[in-house]
Formats: sequence, C-alpha cells, structure tokens
Amino acid sequence: MSVSVIIKWGGQEYSISSLSEEDTVMDLKQSIKTLTGVLPERQKLLGLKVKGKPAEDEVKLGSLKLKPNTKIMMMGTREESLEEVLAPPPENDDVVNDFDIEEEVIEVENREENLAKIARRVKDYKVEEMNPPREGKGLLVLDVDYTLFDHKSCAETGQELMRPYLHEFLTSAYEDYDIVIWSATSMKWIDAKMKELGVTDNPNYKITFMLDSAAMITVHTPKRGVVEIRPFMKAHLNREKDRELYKLAQYLKEIAKLDDFSGLNHKHWERYLSKRQHH
Repeated sequence: MSVSVIIKWGGQEYSISSLSEEDTVMDLKQSIKTLTGVLPERQKLLGLKVKGKPAEDEVKLGSLKLKPNTKIMMMGTREESLEEVLAPPPENDDVVNDFDIEEEVIEVENREENLAKIARRVKDYKVEEMNPPREGKGLLVLDVDYTLFDHKSCAETGQELMRPYLHEFLTSAYEDYDIVIWSATSMKWIDAKMKELGVTDNPNYKITFMLDSAAMITVHTPKRGVVEIRPFMKAHLNREKDRELYKLAQYLKEIAKLDDFSGLNHKHWERYLSKRQHH
C-alpha cells in the first residue's frame, strides 16, 4: 500500500506519495529533504506519534495508520551555505512583515504576558558587541529586509539587491548614531548578508552589534517610534529611482540635533524634513 502525506512548511505545502507502508519515518524525512532542502536531523514533524510519543526514525509508516493525504506540519530550517544566502531566507510563520500590516488594532506593549516574554529575552539573549557604543551618540536600529536589501528578488550577487545609497546612508548616520542591524532571520543569514554587502568591515562606519530573530518576541506593537520608509522591492526595476535612504539620511541629521526624540512622530518624517529644509 502506498502512503501519501502533505507536508506544511514555510507557508507552502509539499505532497509526497512515493512511499509505502514498509518505508520508515527516516525514509519520509529523506523525501522531505529532497523537496525542501531541510536536513532530516533539522526536521521536527508535528503529529507523527506512536502511543502518544513522537515516532522514532526507524518506525514503519504503516504502523502510524495515516489517512491518505494527512497534513503534517514541519518545523525546521535549511542549512544555509553561502551560495544559498542569495536566496530568500526561510519564511517564518511567527514573523509578520511590517509592510503587510496596515493598522495596529490593540495596544500590546503593556500586556503582562508580553512584558514577561521581553524580560525573558533580555535575560537569555546575548548581544555580541562588534564595536563598543560611543558616548553621546543616538542608537539607530535598521531592519535588513526591504529596508537595506530586497531579499525576495533573485540575483547573481547581493550587490544587485542592495538598496541605492546604502553605504552613503550608513556613513552619514554613523556620524551621529551607533548602528544596529536587525532582522527576523537567523544570525548566520544576517552575518553572511552583511559581509557580502560590504557592511561588516566598511572603513567609513562601524556596526555596534546585530540582532536576529532570537531577540524578538512574536507580538506587534503600535508603530509609534518606528521610522516607516517605503519598502525596497523589485530591485531590478527600482534600483535607478529609489532615493529613500538619501532622504532618510537628511532626516536623521536634522533630528540628531535634538536632545529628546519623544516629541517626534517618525511616521511624518518626510513632512518634518520638508519643513526644516524650507526654513
């Protein structure tokens, strides 16, 4: 008898129907590896149980009594070689792209469970300092995806997907701010990407530290205090016209003169900038 299952992973569904009841859980994992690139030892298959316990690799599929086309959720990430770093990072269902959310419905920053999550992250997450913070500088936290880099388009090199004025922007910002790179992906991916874009060891500015998804909690706070800029997507079409970082550098220069940012609404950064420039 053949066994047919559907694996759900990273927002996609993968159908496997080439196995028999005599094949083992490990055979299933090998099939999944062929389809997704996730190594068997990295795969966590939810719902494959024998007597209430997760099925071991040597268990035969026939003994699991799976209905045809049973859906199995998989957790696990690809081993990213440097060549694969050019591909989009694995989708993470817990992380919602800020650009896909229109309005925040509820205030969440004061909820007890979220404060507890944050306290746990602060305790457990180790920040690897790359360069010491400098006295009297502001702190600028930059997201990678769609802000510095278009991570969804395909390209031969990362340079093709780098946002225009990136190095000029970082050089200018470094005069007034310590810079932190943040992304909701793995540190391995961030590290490789920043090296490839020439950000890590640039002679004109330094990165204070980098933060990956382990520093996040899965909740979304209202937008106050986050500078919203247009996402940089479809790099091949927009590389010539995108001047967002060029303008943002000017805004950061303007507000660096202030002692207190709490009166600013970063949402209207362009308005603030045009007012200042016309005075």
